[in-house]
Amino acid sequence: MSHPIIAARHVSKAYRLGAIGATSLKDEVTRLWDRARGRQPHGTSRAAKDFWALRDVSFDVQPGEVVGIIGKNGAGKSTLLKILSRITQQTSGEITLRGRVASLLEVGTGFHPDLTGRENIFLNGSILGMNKAEIRRKFDEIVAFAEVEQFIDTPVKRYSSGMYVRLAFAVAAHLEPEILIVDEVLAVGDASFQKKCLGKMKDVSNREHRTVLFVSHNMAAIQALCQRGVLLDEGRLTDDGPALDVARRYLEASNEIVTTDVSERTDREGDGSVRLTAATVASADGGALITSGSRLRIVLEYQSAAPVRRLNAVIGLYTETGLGVYGLDSEATRELPPVLPPRGSVTCVTGPLNLTAGPCLVNVALLKDGEMADYVANAARFTIEPENFYGTGKTPGRDWMVAMVQHSWTVGSPGPAATTKADRSAAPAAR
Repeated sequence: MSHPIIAARHVSKAYRLGAIGATSLKDEVTRLWDRARGRQPHGTSRAAKDFWALRDVSFDVQPGEVVGIIGKNGAGKSTLLKILSRITQQTSGEITLRGRVASLLEVGTGFHPDLTGRENIFLNGSILGMNKAEIRRKFDEIVAFAEVEQFIDTPVKRYSSGMYVRLAFAVAAHLEPEILIVDEVLAVGDASFQKKCLGKMKDVSNREHRTVLFVSHNMAAIQALCQRGVLLDEGRLTDDGPALDVARRYLEASNEIVTTDVSERTDREGDGSVRLTAATVASADGGALITSGSRLRIVLEYQSAAPVRRLNAVIGLYTETGLGVYGLDSEATRELPPVLPPRGSVTCVTGPLNLTAGPCLVNVALLKDGEMADYVANAARFTIEPENFYGTGKTPGRDWMVAMVQHSWTVGSPGPAATTKADRSAAPAAR
């Protein structure tokens, strides 16, 4: 059995809060001596002055494995990557790396602002242990991938943040490291470059069999790119397994079903003969997680002074900017009974909502005998989490698309299938 390319054993990292260091040389020597012997530093309260960014984290990564590291902000993801990249030292525990590491943790990592793009490529390559011949062999490919040919001899301090990231990622991915570590920094790039980066990381792992550690809040990218997911929560490793399962469990834990009480809302319209009292939005399977392609279960609670005849419930789903995307009308399906009790609820279960990730608003209208009884705008809201809808890790953003549809593309040469009806009618008859 091969040795893991990364082995972490009981890794912890503490940051000192408040005053940095001791008040005197004697205090500093005493504190270091106590720490070396594994004891509480004399005269200090660790709980009050130390913040543990990582606590007893242990895991192995095999050669060629692609691991997605996920968790909330402040969970310890970036701290772990900095330790693996040898940027900072762990407080306790051991890290074993069996290979050359290339890291992209923040914009301009390893770049000197006064040097040109060309000079920084050679500088970065040297830091990674490459010789000039190796860097020259990859130079044109790096520049082409980064799309900075026009600015390659310009000092990088004049680059935009996106150009910085493009060049930094191109260097890190092309100079053949055994281990590639990438933080959320790719979010700085534009959509097309993010897609290119995901494709390159797939090539690095699948074709070149290198190890990739990838931190992202984009669960669709994690699910598409990574074979394995590692979840950190408050510095502890709490979940480790197939990326699809870990990402889904993380999203489910981060979401909760919320029932919105609207009984006291005064900004409503209608004659009041029937009133909406509460609205609940959840996934059709009863869970709190709603992703692109999920079916919804919307429960509307109502009350009236008398039995309700011919109730018609209408639900409008809108983006946060007010763009209507779906309308749900009980009159269209005619499934509600002609008379409902004075107090109760009606439930609507939808088909798959192929919407891009983002917040959605729910407007509700209740009609009785065709007359508006109650209308409440923004009666509830929910958030659609990103899903690997197309299987590529790339999902469109709300900036230009709300609804998605599965589709495919093919490439072909002009031929009979490409001719129009007019072309066929004008063509001579076959003999």
